[in-house]
Amino acid sequence: MSSSSDAPPSEASVDTEPIKAVPVRHYGRWVAGVVILFLAFIIVRSIITNDNLQWPVVGDYLFNDRILRGLQNTLILTVISMVVGILGGVLLAVMRLSPNPLTKGAAGIYIWLFRGTPLITQLVFWNFLAYAYPRLGLGIPFGPEFVSWDTNTLINQFTASLLGLGLNEAAYMAEIVRSGIQSIDSGQLEAASALGMKRTTTLRRIILPQAMRVIVPPTGNETIAMLKTTSLVVSIGYFELMVAAQSIYAQNYKIIPLLLVAVVWYLFMTSILTIIQIQIEKRFARGSSRAVPVRAAWRNRLFSRGGGNVT
Repeated sequence: MSSSSDAPPSEASVDTEPIKAVPVRHYGRWVAGVVILFLAFIIVRSIITNDNLQWPVVGDYLFNDRILRGLQNTLILTVISMVVGILGGVLLAVMRLSPNPLTKGAAGIYIWLFRGTPLITQLVFWNFLAYAYPRLGLGIPFGPEFVSWDTNTLINQFTASLLGLGLNEAAYMAEIVRSGIQSIDSGQLEAASALGMKRTTTLRRIILPQAMRVIVPPTGNETIAMLKTTSLVVSIGYFELMVAAQSIYAQNYKIIPLLLVAVVWYLFMTSILTIIQIQIEKRFARGSSRAVPVRAAWRNRLFSRGGGNVT
């Protein structure tokens, strides 16, 4: 018969002295960091001290009236084109997911057509649509026409720019929205249907709010890309930031300084859009992760015994 003194020690009596973890030293990272800093210093110094870049000229034209007017038109094109693209993309994505083969096929043909042709070609096509259709009208097919417009009057350079940018963006946004919707478990759609919810209500109140976590990041990238893609409207002569810069350096021949002016404004606007995108992503990502924070996880591994966690 064994005595109580022979019993194994309880877990409480076991020494729980913290493990001294020695971090691994990555000397290669330090070397790479030094090399990168050295190269960055050389590049920045070369840009700042290069007299051929004519930084005083850049400063003189940074807030030029024509530059600011072109910047305003660029922002207007970006905002309206993205609104058209997002709304059209949602509609096309719903059509692609429809069980109706005609609706699904029509959306597929639209996406195939607009993603399969260059954007600059689409811009030129819309700008010169009057060559194919001198007048556009509404009426009964093979019957009387109620109202009509001169195509050149209806579709000016601004309208052609919006049609080219917005309709093209809708094709890409359709695939982004579709992938976001399909990332949601189909069981939620079935449960909502069992509760008697309409498909449109389910999509608006259950599917899309969850899919936004997948949709927002690529949509932010598309918005930033759209800001720069607006420079393609130079092909049809619409006045935006790049056209403004070109119109000035065509007169004073200061090509590099005026291009740098455009670069500065593009970088500034993309930086603002990036900050907005990050904030939107944080908002939609709230409550999506239940994982233990990295530091807490490592602390629990190092200082816990017998599966208990240290808080």
